[in-house]
Amino acid sequence: MISTSIRRSAARKLRANTTPHERLLWRALKELPRSGTHFRRQAPLGPYIVDFLCPAKRLVIEVDGGHHSDGETARHDRARQRWLEKEGYRVLRFWNSEIARDLKAVLEQIYVKMHGSREADITLAKHRRRLRSSPHPAAPRRPSPSRGG
Repeated sequence: MISTSIRRSAARKLRANTTPHERLLWRALKELPRSGTHFRRQAPLGPYIVDFLCPAKRLVIEVDGGHHSDGETARHDRARQRWLEKEGYRVLRFWNSEIARDLKAVLEQIYVKMHGSREADITLAKHRRRLRSSPHPAAPRRPSPSRGG
């Protein structure tokens, strides 16, 4: 398995070199109502780096160019998707052409996947962040009442 620091470094490089279609979708995702829809871009997840991740909804969004339909890349994508689904993530894939042609339809599909239907009210979902350093100090305990003896 590749070390966490190497995956994080690779994710930083990918964030710095996003495709035009990823930038377009990222700007649109940032416009979604905030409750329960926080997305991360080029996020390390297990042995992979996913294009977009909503941890609270366990939703992964992948943006694919034409090379993803090629033999080896397509096989890698299928294996990666199986791993993500086995870990409990739902995966949505969009072609670059879908994002360019009808971004509104793409966002609608994302909304439905996150909230169940177009008419659904947004439900707040929280995820827990892993701490990079030591955990937060514990809250001070109240002294217990002394027992008479």
